[in-house]
Amino acid sequence: MPLKKLQFAPGFNKQATASGAEGQWIDGDNVRFRTGLPEKIGGWKQLTVAQKELPGVARAQHAFTSLAGEKYTAIGTSQGLFLYYGEDFYDISPLATAISGATFTSVQNQNTVTVNKASHGLAVGRYVTFSSVSLPGGGVTGYATTDFTEKTYEVLTVATNSFTIQMSVNEGGTGMTAAGSATIDPYEIVGPTFQTTGYGWGTYLWGDSTWGTARTISEVTLDPGIWSLDNFGEVLVATIHNGKTFTWNAGAVGARTIRASTSTTNFATTNNPTASIMTLVSDRDRHLFHLGTETTIGNANTQDPMFIRFSNQEDLNTYEPTATNTAGTFRLDAGSEIRAAVNAKDYTLVLTDRAAYVIQFVGPPFTFSVRQVGTGCGCIGQNAVVFADGVTYWMGDAGGFFVYDGTVKSLPCLVEDFVFTTDGDNLGINFGSNQTIAAGYNSLYDEVMWFYPKFGSTQIDRVVTYNYAEGVWTTGSLARTTYVDAYVFDNPYATEYAVTGTPNFPIQGITNRFGATTYYSHEDGTDQVADGTTTAIQAFITSGDLDIDDGQIFSSIRRFVPDFKYQTGNSKVTLFINDYPNNTKSSSPLGPFTVTSTTDKVDTRARGRLIAVKIENEAAGETWRYGTLRIDAQPDGRR
Repeated sequence: MPLKKLQFAPGFNKQATASGAEGQWIDGDNVRFRTGLPEKIGGWKQLTVAQKELPGVARAQHAFTSLAGEKYTAIGTSQGLFLYYGEDFYDISPLATAISGATFTSVQNQNTVTVNKASHGLAVGRYVTFSSVSLPGGGVTGYATTDFTEKTYEVLTVATNSFTIQMSVNEGGTGMTAAGSATIDPYEIVGPTFQTTGYGWGTYLWGDSTWGTARTISEVTLDPGIWSLDNFGEVLVATIHNGKTFTWNAGAVGARTIRASTSTTNFATTNNPTASIMTLVSDRDRHLFHLGTETTIGNANTQDPMFIRFSNQEDLNTYEPTATNTAGTFRLDAGSEIRAAVNAKDYTLVLTDRAAYVIQFVGPPFTFSVRQVGTGCGCIGQNAVVFADGVTYWMGDAGGFFVYDGTVKSLPCLVEDFVFTTDGDNLGINFGSNQTIAAGYNSLYDEVMWFYPKFGSTQIDRVVTYNYAEGVWTTGSLARTTYVDAYVFDNPYATEYAVTGTPNFPIQGITNRFGATTYYSHEDGTDQVADGTTTAIQAFITSGDLDIDDGQIFSSIRRFVPDFKYQTGNSKVTLFINDYPNNTKSSSPLGPFTVTSTTDKVDTRARGRLIAVKIENEAAGETWRYGTLRIDAQPDGRR
């Protein structure tokens, strides 16, 4: 019999059944489409020397370049703010209000130190540093002031009037008893590691339970610790979700030894709002936007989730409008809260939970124009929007995907039900963790991605990818909490979170309480390289069912001819045979088949009404790009 080509349309179709998706791909992992052909995605390698990892889960990442040409990424985690530069991490986390008047208690030959301070208000897991340290002499302690002032500690245990830390060495003296003095400098609180529900007095429905009693049910959502990161020239602008705004100047002398703060020289933010959903620099006209911010600056109780305030032009610290500046305010009205914002071509797109707005600089006397461009197109989360190749893409608040290219449009999607609905054994998106969703852009392959947690999970464990050049969708298991395109560095950079990981980071007594974040360079090789170990990236793609005469006749397959555009190492080809659509598929006899770059044909014996194809790899060093499989299929009766 003549050979028959098995040709499949690019992209996944998860809206149809396996038998209804004839001539299409229906499933896969770690694959993409390029010029219509499926291939394994590129590998990734851990960045930083000594395999350093960051504490907490990264929720924001921003790459930028200083005026001196130094390349940075700022990474905001649930525990702090960090820089990546020159293959190393630097801690620039801002500090909260200092607590003075602390003393130390230590025990000879032990490395646990008690810090004594009445009503300190710190919690277990908080990071602290110390300043203005004075220690007793005369052999009372073997610790030096540098053991405290040049280190960061995790708070291990707390009492009302004290807490404990772990030193790097044991007490070399006789021990201190409420001796010495120091000022405690705690890290600013960013927020929870995961999106959770709040409990306590006053939560849930009016009249539930009794007055003054903590509730057991809550409708109060506590957003995870999120940062807004942007640059004002070479100055990093960093805002904690529903919190303060800090700056860090890459051009300062000894910049990487200086923490972000509200009092950065020449770039102070002391007059900024103290509670904003997010901030964004309008880089064409040099204004700083505070979105979902305070109507009265400095009073967090006046935070309005639909209120926008912008600074004076070229001035990060002036917000009160006057006749001689360009500062101002306005309020959006379609929706209950601002969800996201992104800079586009010559405008800023602001998304609420219901609508889309375009803000454009028009100059004095109005400074900005604001117009609503869409409704019923709200964004699901702060980081679920991305601007790519002149177009803005986002995930909808109630499902679906949207695009703005001058007009808001719904984006057709053949994997929509898989992503957004829980049907049978499918676990769609966890809408209760909407603020953890992270969008990414890979210009190397014309892709936009959304990393999200499936139903029942609080951690990102899935990705859906749209190739806008070819208009096709794929899904997978790649879990990244942030992803930035290769516009500063040569490769995309992304973060992965391990909830049980202990960070490899210089914080004394650090635990795995908040997990650890690993930093990767993507599209780098063919495998995963982490912690000095190389492991395989397992990729596969599965087709819908094929038949003869609409399934009226069984097929007998005697051989197939593999066709790969390129192949390194081995690939596996499996022919799945089935008699009826609702039956469980089984591999053909003699299969799966190992295919090398020198394999001409594969002989087999397979018989069934429905046939599906699976291409995959398993070992390190293997990669492939599939072409067109040819099979020798002969009609073989009706039963």
